Amino acid sequence: MTGDVVAIKNFAFSPATLKVTTGTTVTWTNQDTDAHTVTSAGSDGPLHSPALATHATYSYRFTKPGTYAYLCSIHPFMTAKVEVTR
Repeated sequence: MTGDVVAIKNFAFSPATLKVTTGTTVTWTNQDTDAHTVTSAGSDGPLHSPALATHATYSYRFTKPGTYAYLCSIHPFMTAKVEVTR
């Protein structure tokens, strides 16, 4: 499967909504000078990155359909989601 990328830039996730199919690996890359995280909005979500320094990346493979809302735990106003379909 091919992967998809999300840029963390200007205190935002781009794209804010990423649509992928099951089995896709998504990679986030921090392009800001501040550290950011990729953290599931719900406590039971699968996304739990460490603080990402500039140019650091975090990848996750989505194996189940659904909508995965996430945020930066350092800057909670930064929100986005991944929509996974079969």
